[in-house]
Amino acid sequence: MERSKDKLPLWNDVEAIGEGQLKRAIECLLFVSDKPLSLNELKEVLEANGELIKGLIGELISEYDERSGLAIVEVAGGYQMVTRPEYAFYVSRLRQPRRIRLSRASLETLAIIAYRQPITHPEIEHIRGVDSSGCIARLLELGLIKVVGRKESPGRPYLYATTERFLETFGLKDLSQLPPIEQWHERALKMGIEEDKDNGDMGA
Repeated sequence: MERSKDKLPLWNDVEAIGEGQLKRAIECLLFVSDKPLSLNELKEVLEANGELIKGLIGELISEYDERSGLAIVEVAGGYQMVTRPEYAFYVSRLRQPRRIRLSRASLETLAIIAYRQPITHPEIEHIRGVDSSGCIARLLELGLIKVVGRKESPGRPYLYATTERFLETFGLKDLSQLPPIEQWHERALKMGIEEDKDNGDMGA
């Protein structure tokens, strides 16, 4: 059956279109996306084999490492095009990066959740020794944590865990890349978290 002219080309027919064209298409998608693109998303858009896409992304990563101020990184379960940290000074002079403002209490609460997830509200408060309701609410509002279920214990409290936005914010491929806990605060400030020293969180 003849393929309609208004439809996408058959990317699976690599011999017909060439791997070079497919690689350039991947490059375009990474450039225009404002979030990491998963392999499944790329497969769906490109109608191409996942292993082929993964291999071409590997080639792009190497090419960018050799010649560009941009980089393609694997983060939050997907791939994203970013500027290199060593050029952050110049980029910031043109465009101020968006920073997330968190109180020290919220930053501490986020660390507990990140390193001990899934974890309940009472367990967080037991570790911190103070009411953490305001901190948890703030982190939920920012999309850095989410509810992932309930613990089978009296009262069946909610279980909290970090989100893909958390991974993206901290530049992590997955949770196995979390830095040692003693480096947490320094890493947070480097990756776009601004410590709000003037305002705490209610219930923190």
